[in-house]
Amino acid sequence: MSTETLERTDFDALIADLAKKGRAAQRQLARATDAEKAAGLRAAAAAIRADAAAIIAANAKDMQAGEANGLSAAMLDRLKLDEDRLEGIAAAIENVAGLPDPVGEVIDRSEAPAGMTLERRRIPIGLIGIIYESRPNVTADAAALCLRSGNAALLRGGSEAIHSNRAIHAAFARGLEEAGLPADAIQLMPTQDREAVGAMLKAAGLVDMIVPRGGKGLVARVQADARVPVLAHLDGICHTYIHSAADPDMAEKIAVNAKMRRTGICGAMETLLIDANFPAAARVLGALADAGCELRGNARAQAIDSRVKPATAEDWDTEYLEAKLSVAVVDGLDEAMEHIARHSSGHTEAIITADEAAARRFLDEVDSAIVMHNASSQFADGGEFGLGAEIGIATGRLHARGPVALEGLTTYKWQVLGQGQARP
Repeated sequence: MSTETLERTDFDALIADLAKKGRAAQRQLARATDAEKAAGLRAAAAAIRADAAAIIAANAKDMQAGEANGLSAAMLDRLKLDEDRLEGIAAAIENVAGLPDPVGEVIDRSEAPAGMTLERRRIPIGLIGIIYESRPNVTADAAALCLRSGNAALLRGGSEAIHSNRAIHAAFARGLEEAGLPADAIQLMPTQDREAVGAMLKAAGLVDMIVPRGGKGLVARVQADARVPVLAHLDGICHTYIHSAADPDMAEKIAVNAKMRRTGICGAMETLLIDANFPAAARVLGALADAGCELRGNARAQAIDSRVKPATAEDWDTEYLEAKLSVAVVDGLDEAMEHIARHSSGHTEAIITADEAAARRFLDEVDSAIVMHNASSQFADGGEFGLGAEIGIATGRLHARGPVALEGLTTYKWQVLGQGQARP
């Protein structure tokens, strides 16, 4: 056997071993009560707070390495932890602990022609693999959501956050053990070798679902190579359309917030569409440029503000994740929706208008996971939707769509309750 074959077999064996432990832990979780799972999460949050200094010190190593390796400002922002962000992570875990447990919920109940009672009940999916980049908060968010919904998780974070992820995971696992829950319910991949990811993606029958969170390259690779079902989105090319009937004050406030509040998140606006009959286009573009945003637009947008650079064909399909924005002036609602249909990634689109009929058409006809009226696309977040921490935004049409939280991490089974019926 060649060295390459031996290494390949070793990675397969590693994933098989981790999956065996995770699935055994998931069966233990199935016997845990709602209160016990919630208590485990509160203990994990307490352990993260107790280890705050160690976690921040570990993150400092990742930040230093990231700067040395030339990570972009957006990536460094995603990577950075401080006391406030770490408290936010712990609070998010506690928030998930306080959410209703979806497991066992009766989705619907009916009576079969033969007299049996038929119920569809929510159950955990099983063992969920999460592959993610740069954001160490995903380690805690994914762990909390999986555990609360009765799933085990196998986490594989990016190498740029390796020290942060290990420190957060160690604290989380210790909290679970202190609460009497199996630490193997949340496992962190012990190697950063890309071949281990390949083995994970092909582990059909061992891993039940893969959730990738990261850049387009990561998600594309996962979708191309996986033999396990994948819940994902490729890009967050989010559009905001300022309709002719938009309030100028509202349009300026929302546009600047949608782009500049945090440029590195998937809900950040990447393309601004401005109706040709909107009277305050110069004011909105000026506010964005004054806020430090680089504008790239069509000829009509360039004519409004001299700071708008010419856009290339590639710009309309680019998720910048930094202070850059594509801008197009369009002739009305239909042209705006046609532009979105051509270039959207199916994540989040927003319309700003006082015209209720135009808003209703936009909400009904734009085919994205999230559509908004008079609100910033930065609200495209499970926490803002009242779902607790999210595991990601799904832009497909099957199983789950939009922010994926507890309900999106469950499936269902039929329970048939008879009184002795035998089929003739």
